[in-house]
Amino acid sequence: MSPTGGRVDGVRVRVTFTRLRDHEWGYVLIERDDGVVYRMHSGPVTAAIPHDLVHFTVEDALEVADGIWGAIAGGVVFRSMTHVSGRRPPHAADRSATLLREHRDRIMRAELLGGFIEAAARRPVADLPRLSAKWFATSPLGAPDVEGCRRAIAALHPAEARWRVLPIGERLVLDWPAHRRAAAVQPSRRSRERAGARRRSPR
Repeated sequence: MSPTGGRVDGVRVRVTFTRLRDHEWGYVLIERDDGVVYRMHSGPVTAAIPHDLVHFTVEDALEVADGIWGAIAGGVVFRSMTHVSGRRPPHAADRSATLLREHRDRIMRAELLGGFIEAAARRPVADLPRLSAKWFATSPLGAPDVEGCRRAIAALHPAEARWRVLPIGERLVLDWPAHRRAAAVQPSRRSRERAGARRRSPR
């Protein structure tokens, strides 16, 4: 967690949540370290912790590199994001589409994980194994480990408390670590060779 204002060298993404009046339409300001700024639109603001802050807290606690926030840090631009300022790098849209395609299962799992931890935080800890097995029964990537869930729940409670007491008009500014971001999957040597052979072969 960092003080408000300014960009920090070496930080991949700075994320600002603003506490607006209840029921105003909320947003998240996303400042990448290449100078590009996006505004991510979210739902109406209330005293309840914002959905995007839940994901930030959970994915940070579990050190998830290819979830929602790791994807944004890597260059994914979701439909809810609007470009505000800064020059986008060449082929930014292509990179976003590639990352979304390659990490789709992981991003969807992160979405599921955030909802699970938020629900589990309101249940007895003893229910975790049973609840996890049920929640992730159809997930191709399986359920998270129970110890990791406990760690995420422990991080979520103070995040919820801090948001509840944040005065209207104040900001909560968080930094997503530079090293934790989704990257394009590099093709294997064999697949590159096969692709090269196809390009060289006569039609």
